[in-house]
Amino acid sequence: MCAQTTTQIHDTSHISYESLLEGNRIFVEESLQEDPEYFNKLANGQKPPVLWIGCADSRVPANQITHTNPGEIFVHRNIANVIVHTDMNMLSVLDYAVNVLKVKHVIITGHYGCGGVIASMTSKQFGIIDNWLRNIKDVYRIHSKELDAIVDDTQRADRLVELNVIEGVSNLCKTSIVQNAWQNGQELSVHGWVYSLATGIIKDMKVSTQNNSQLDEVFRFDGK
Repeated sequence: MCAQTTTQIHDTSHISYESLLEGNRIFVEESLQEDPEYFNKLANGQKPPVLWIGCADSRVPANQITHTNPGEIFVHRNIANVIVHTDMNMLSVLDYAVNVLKVKHVIITGHYGCGGVIASMTSKQFGIIDNWLRNIKDVYRIHSKELDAIVDDTQRADRLVELNVIEGVSNLCKTSIVQNAWQNGQELSVHGWVYSLATGIIKDMKVSTQNNSQLDEVFRFDGK
């Protein structure tokens, strides 16, 4: 499966309901050949050190692009890896990851060519997702001076992808979940990455944060 060509990856005509089940059979067979205790180990529980918050795009699989195994990354995905304080799904995943699994790293990962980000740059209506994309439009509004100065549409979209990740890191650090973990002395870092579909390379946005000292005072929680 790792040896698929680019053409095969983009041609999904061979994928069917039955082929997915057959693929599972092959996966089990190959996994057991490599390690007879593979599934017993997985069934014993999980202790991943990382929470990955990424885009729902099928071309950005967390384990594959970081060369990690099942059980090593806890994953949450949504359209355009948006971090919203009213998203109970994301907050529930974050709470479980930080307070139960005790992850040491939370990584928000966007990707260049993100359809959600590109859509948010237009005035078109796409349906119910317009309400979700409004959050990215706000990122554009905050950084409009920089973005409007970029003439090339692709470069402007790429920069908005990066800024969406940077703002996501800031928003995540403002949550009571993350700040309470820091207040309790828990080892926890929040990072921002952008993945390139064209090269497979991850770009570290250099916004890693380990405490709330960089937040504006109004956003800081000094205690419970």
